[in-house]
Amino acid sequence: MQTKLLKPTPEALAEAAALLRRGELVAFPTETVYGLGANALDADAVLSIFRAKGRPADNPLIMHIHSEEQLDGLVTIPDMARPLMARFWPGPLTLLMPRTAAVPDAVTAGLATVAVRMPSHPIARRLLESCGLPVAAPSANRSGKPSPTTAAHVLEDMDGIIPLILDGGPCEVGLESTVLDVCHGTPCILRPGGVTREMLEEVIGPVTVAGSVLRPLREGEVARSPGMRYRHYAPEGAVLLVEGSEAETLEALRRLYRAAEAEGEKACVLCFSEHAHALSDCAPHDLGSISCPEETAGRLFDVLRGLDRDGYTAIFSEVVNPEGVGLAVMNRLGRAAGFHTVSATEVLRPDHKEE
Repeated sequence: MQTKLLKPTPEALAEAAALLRRGELVAFPTETVYGLGANALDADAVLSIFRAKGRPADNPLIMHIHSEEQLDGLVTIPDMARPLMARFWPGPLTLLMPRTAAVPDAVTAGLATVAVRMPSHPIARRLLESCGLPVAAPSANRSGKPSPTTAAHVLEDMDGIIPLILDGGPCEVGLESTVLDVCHGTPCILRPGGVTREMLEEVIGPVTVAGSVLRPLREGEVARSPGMRYRHYAPEGAVLLVEGSEAETLEALRRLYRAAEAEGEKACVLCFSEHAHALSDCAPHDLGSISCPEETAGRLFDVLRGLDRDGYTAIFSEVVNPEGVGLAVMNRLGRAAGFHTVSATEVLRPDHKEE
């Protein structure tokens, strides 16, 4: 299959809409990351998403819409959802809602709820309006790899696999949407994103955060939302997170880098802009300013993909304060690392052995 990479002209959008109506796949930009879309009401089309991504079928998808009217007959809208829809839609907030039988099990992994969002990106909105369908769309990458924030990222993973990619330039937010469960008691964040807990609580009061946001799913624990799997968003190389005071963390990163290089690994560090000079002999990769988690969010996946292109095998990273957007950043970093974290103090102990 030849994959077309097209700018979002009216002709390209019409072609993309026609492909979706025929049950084929189209990659398109949203304000968060690029999505890989199929007709959400066509189970066969949805299953082709899983085949293209190599994604486990027990990992639910998000259904994208351009208007609330599209939800008629598909979901029951919880009362708690309505003020959130009024405040954050269109935008990077996904809401879990009870679904009807009209939504195929392939979209929901057989769950009684479906994740729904209304993107704000103008190209995504024009595509959704043109095709007239709700569109199931996870991120447009091979399963487990860092999500794509440019059309070039999509092409790296999907060339020859899907017929069309709409190139809308870099994504604005850079991390997937916040997923909020409003169906079971106190609203609960299942996946953090650009809409933060603090922003949600301004609208609806107390919001909890699922324990699995900063840890792996336990054995038998169901993935109620996309992005909850153990190792996700990951480069090919092994990632280790290092936490501790600033001075100890920088010294621990240096020590880990030198040990990995001595073992024949191609190593690097992921660090804040403020620390890049101090780590200049450790192949530093800039995550953005320590005071601006939004900047880190915007460049994280591009940095992680660059590590694969450059062949790094051992990656050591600073951590972000898990507050506000920083919670979303740490969720993605944690999953990229398989939640492998070490204390800087431990690394600096005289008897510490590098693994």
